Amino acid sequence: MALTHLHGPVVVIGTGLLGTSIGLGLEHRGVPVYLEDPSPTNQAVAVDIGAGRPVAEMSPVAEGRGAVQPELVVVAAPPDVTAEVVASALARWPRAVVVDIASVKSGILASLRAAGADTARYVGTHPMAGREKSGPVAARGELFTSMPWVVCAHPDATPEAVRIAKALGTDLGAMVVEFDADEHDEAVALVSHLPQVMSSLLASRLQGTDLRLLALAGNGLRDTTRIAASDPGLWVQILGANASKLVSHLYGVREDVERLITTLEAPTAPGARLDLAQLMSEGNAGQARIPGKHGGPPQAFAWLTVLVDDRPGQIARLLTEIGEIGVNLEDLRLDHSSGRNVGMVEISVLPSKHDALVAELEERGWRVLQ
Repeated sequence: MALTHLHGPVVVIGTGLLGTSIGLGLEHRGVPVYLEDPSPTNQAVAVDIGAGRPVAEMSPVAEGRGAVQPELVVVAAPPDVTAEVVASALARWPRAVVVDIASVKSGILASLRAAGADTARYVGTHPMAGREKSGPVAARGELFTSMPWVVCAHPDATPEAVRIAKALGTDLGAMVVEFDADEHDEAVALVSHLPQVMSSLLASRLQGTDLRLLALAGNGLRDTTRIAASDPGLWVQILGANASKLVSHLYGVREDVERLITTLEAPTAPGARLDLAQLMSEGNAGQARIPGKHGGPPQAFAWLTVLVDDRPGQIARLLTEIGEIGVNLEDLRLDHSSGRNVGMVEISVLPSKHDALVAELEERGWRVLQ
């Protein structure tokens, strides 16, 4: 059993993707978890897959002292009801620390203060992890491994409450970072909410498009529209709660789009090509600032593409042989060759390992494109 900082029990209110993933992760580490959800179906699924037991089964303390008191309550409710559920949990379990995992923080803290809730035992948190799929069936206990877990301590919170909030992220294998609530909301507007909006806007242009044209789509379109498959209902709440922070970034995007349109309306005019090159260069510069593997400094990796027959076991064999060669993969992407039963495995490695890996794979019979 893994060493944990939490002892439990932990109550998780909300058994969607994140709440159930938290339950699975903690149960795997031996922390007892109890689950509650307004949807009996979601709660039953989460229980069935091992994320915890129903809150109703919390055993009574000996000598009639009442129900077991949780060490921590995690509110994994939709953003528009999070403050209400947190306030209820603070009143219901007067000795427990209560955290939420909603993706916007300032409004929740303000609502709790306005309601007179005991914010000394409340800390806002936000795990920067997720999937396009939703619901307990999509949950994974390792969902938070090596992902940022933001803890938004505030002046009202006790040191013990902050410690327990950090312990939750640590026990789930996440990288705990501290932001204040307003700073957090500004950050996620840029790195999370704006990408979602841009992806959805791009994907919306594909509606009604001739499927013959879409057959030409490659990884570029797939990569940039992947998150457009996210839950619309959830994102209506997230975008509405952080609208003021997001709008400032959208103003900037609008200026850039208008600049691009003006340039492309006269693409051969003096200075037009320079402006297009400048626009692309600005994108290069921004992309290069995104942190690299495990949150470290950006690194330049070398890529190669290996053709793999589209039959069971081939990708597993390729990865096994790369491991035998002794090269660590920095990133991996999969694609299919249009009209052929061939998969394309794009592999990223340190530049110093590229040539030796290509030579070794070719010697072992793999078809490598550089």
